[in-house]
Amino acid sequence: MTTAPDSPRTSPRTKSDAPFYVLAALAGIGTGWADVMIDDLLFTALLVLMACMLLGLLRPRWPWRWVVAVGAFVPLSELAAYMFLAVKPTRAQVYGSFLASLPGIAGAYGGSLMRGVIDNLRQGK
Repeated sequence: MTTAPDSPRTSPRTKSDAPFYVLAALAGIGTGWADVMIDDLLFTALLVLMACMLLGLLRPRWPWRWVVAVGAFVPLSELAAYMFLAVKPTRAQVYGSFLASLPGIAGAYGGSLMRGVIDNLRQGK
């Protein structure tokens, strides 16, 4: 008795991306907190770049989703600080929190590219 090649028993288990989305949310919240407390846009952009590069390396398929997942939490953290901590951000800081996700594009796609290179080197290509 043989099984069809596309039966559930012969196909590899698909891994869930839920833990990686949680990691992206935590990285975004931490980056937003650092943006509120330190108030340095360059440091915030570096943290977004590092988080997106790590997530792009771990899950290289559709790297744009890591930019959205991490970058969305930086302005939300600004909003939470305004609502609960009575921190009054300037207009430039609010705009900067949205612009901080731009380096994340390079990080996510760079991490995805790095993963492809590492996979090719492991296969000996």
